Amino acid sequence: MIPQSFIQDLLNRVDIVDVIERHVPLKKAGANYSACCPFHSEKTPSFTVSSTKQFYHCFGCGVHGSAIGFMMEYGGMNFIEAVNDLAARVGMQVPVQQPEFRHGMAESVGQKTENSSQDLFEVMNTATRFYREQLKHSVNAIAYLKKRGLTGETSARFAIGYAPAGWQNLAAVFPAYQSKEPADPLVEAGLVIESDDGKRYDRFRDRIMFPILNQRGMIVGFGGRVLEQGEPKYLNSPETPLFEKGHELYNLFSARKAIREAGRVVVVEGYMDVVALSQHGVDYAVAALGTATTPYHVQKLLRQTDNVVFCFDGDNAGRKAAWRALENSLAQLVDGKSLSFLFLPEGEDPDSYVRKFGKEAFEGLFGQALPLSVFLFKELTARTDLQTSEGRARLVQEVKPLLALVTAPTLALMLLKRLAELSGASQGELEDLLQIRRISSSPSRARAPRPQPASPYRWLMQILLHDPGYVRKLDRELLVRRSEYAEEMAAVVALVEFIDTYPHIAENAAIPSIITYFHDSPHRVLLEKAESETLAWDDTIDLEAEFSGALARLREIQRKQRMTELHSRSLSAFTPEERQEYQRLMAS
Repeated sequence: MIPQSFIQDLLNRVDIVDVIERHVPLKKAGANYSACCPFHSEKTPSFTVSSTKQFYHCFGCGVHGSAIGFMMEYGGMNFIEAVNDLAARVGMQVPVQQPEFRHGMAESVGQKTENSSQDLFEVMNTATRFYREQLKHSVNAIAYLKKRGLTGETSARFAIGYAPAGWQNLAAVFPAYQSKEPADPLVEAGLVIESDDGKRYDRFRDRIMFPILNQRGMIVGFGGRVLEQGEPKYLNSPETPLFEKGHELYNLFSARKAIREAGRVVVVEGYMDVVALSQHGVDYAVAALGTATTPYHVQKLLRQTDNVVFCFDGDNAGRKAAWRALENSLAQLVDGKSLSFLFLPEGEDPDSYVRKFGKEAFEGLFGQALPLSVFLFKELTARTDLQTSEGRARLVQEVKPLLALVTAPTLALMLLKRLAELSGASQGELEDLLQIRRISSSPSRARAPRPQPASPYRWLMQILLHDPGYVRKLDRELLVRRSEYAEEMAAVVALVEFIDTYPHIAENAAIPSIITYFHDSPHRVLLEKAESETLAWDDTIDLEAEFSGALARLREIQRKQRMTELHSRSLSAFTPEERQEYQRLMAS
């Protein structure tokens, strides 16, 4: 394990501005630096880097982190690789020790796990080389790819290979093929299947092989397509320590630059669609891996661009897949992002269409893509008769669970207005009927320069992240009573535990961001949001007043909560201590 003290020393030595500026041009903006975000497409800079607190934050897509986090997110590295890379830059030797802290904080990956993962990656690389070599000698596989219009250059660029027919071909390159070890890497990587009687055989046989890369460009799985007819048409690697198909997208690693340059990504259904589009100059296509589009897929895509186009066949299966994609996208959307749905002419898929008509014609279809809001109501209104009261009532009820998923305020307002037009009910009536919070279309009033956070726990988070030394003044009793802000209170408790474990952090107010240690914590998102809200803080802020205000507000909330508890009981049932407590609370 990498000691936490070393990580802190490393972050003290590196300058996040220098680290990021190697990849992204930064401009001075007051006390901070700004740029157009490297993780999503935008025209107005919303990516901010704090040289004082050594963290970055994008107000557009929400990415947040330290220099280590940037190397992981932008450079496609894992935690240990990012630490080693930064340490090498400043001439530091990375030490190794046993784990120090286990209170739910982010822990560095153990060397055993790291070595195990490296073994599996090497297995995947070896298998890829084997499949590519086999393709050179397979007349049928080469003929199939030529029939599909693929050139040798394209096949090589995507590292396409061929898994021969036969049950144990991989034994030729893996001497330990018949290993009976419990953690056999071939079985663990999903390349070999072990039957109930202990016999082993290749998972992929007589299939065109498409390597699947993760965000670091490392091979984590395969998709195998039958040469002619057969079921299943596509066979994917199973879930393994390297591969979760609901999290990965085919070609995303290679398409990142093209996506940013085009300002959009097109999501198609199959490997061959992606490869054919790329061969014809459409390099910004990706595909889900034999599963419906998941929320994780949508999150990844929206970090790359503001414009996602889902491209499906125009048949019933294509529309069902599109609807699933819509349902899994609603909770991920933010205002300013666009998701649309393109349905190809009957009998066509992206592969066949681009081969027949070319890149320009295919891209010309984007003008026909249906925005998410249009597709949503188009599908729902097709299922009911809006000429009847019953049909309009049904529409309202079908929209209700979908609208509840939308967290983007402007989009939610637009959807509600459209529902009002179609149903004949007013916006206010729908808000009451659907029991959703009141969505106002009137301009919001200007806020005070320093608004109070929604909860005192969020306020404490901000203060402790800005200056961990305030942990010494914190009344710990305020963190034990149940609260309506349970999730935020848990995050504060985790933060306090961490600072207690590493007291040197509390002794240095100028210490860089400590969010790095929470990169695997369930509280990471809350802490990142709280820290991003301190970007405007400088030496002029009165931290004592902020801290006193947060504690006073927390005490008042807990006083009211306790009063409510006591009020619910009969005064005659009070113990002497409770009676005194009640009188004290009433007087305060």
